[in-house]
Amino acid sequence: MSEDLETRLIDMVRASPKVMEVLRLVRAANLPDWRLVAGSIYGTVWNALTARPADYGIKDYDICYFDPDTSWDAEDQIIKAVDDLLPESLKPLVEVRNQARVHLWFEQRFGSPYAPLSCTDESLERYLCFSDAVAVRLEADDSISLAAPFGLEDVFAMILRPNPKRGATGNTKAKVAGIQARWPEIQFKEA
Repeated sequence: MSEDLETRLIDMVRASPKVMEVLRLVRAANLPDWRLVAGSIYGTVWNALTARPADYGIKDYDICYFDPDTSWDAEDQIIKAVDDLLPESLKPLVEVRNQARVHLWFEQRFGSPYAPLSCTDESLERYLCFSDAVAVRLEADDSISLAAPFGLEDVFAMILRPNPKRGATGNTKAKVAGIQARWPEIQFKEA
C-alpha cells in the first residue's frame, strides 16, 4: 500500500469532524478488534477529492468488531453500550456489528455462503468492491491505523471494482447505482 495514499487518507479522515467524533466515541467503548469501515471512509475520501462537504452522501457509520461470543444477546449488549455513548444526532447513523456472527445470517440475507471469520480485518477481504474494503481505527495514542487489503488505488481513482473473492450478489447493481447517484464521478469497472 502506498504510504502517500495512506497518509492522504488519514489526513482526510482527520479533517472530517463527524468521522473523528465517531472514532473518539467508539474508541471509548473499548470494543474488541474494532474498525470504522466502508462508506464513511470511501465517502470521506471522495468528498475531499471532489470538494464536497465532509459529510455529503455518507448514509451511516458502520462499526465492525470481533467478539468470539456469537450470541445475539452479547452483540445486542455491545450495540446498546455504544448507543449509550452517542449523542442523539449520531444514534440513527451508527451501526455496530460483530464480525464473528456474520456467517450466521449472511447467506439468508445475501444469497451466498460466508465462512466464519477469524478477525475484523479479514472481513474486509470479502467486501463487495475493493473501494469498500477500507477501514480505520483511532488508537489509544490518537494515531489512526488503517486496513485496506486491496490497497487504496481504487478509492483514490474513484473506481468501483468488484471483489472476485466475494462473488456476485443480487445487490451489486443497486449498490453501484446508489453510489453513483451521490458521486457521479465514480466509474464501475467489471474487471
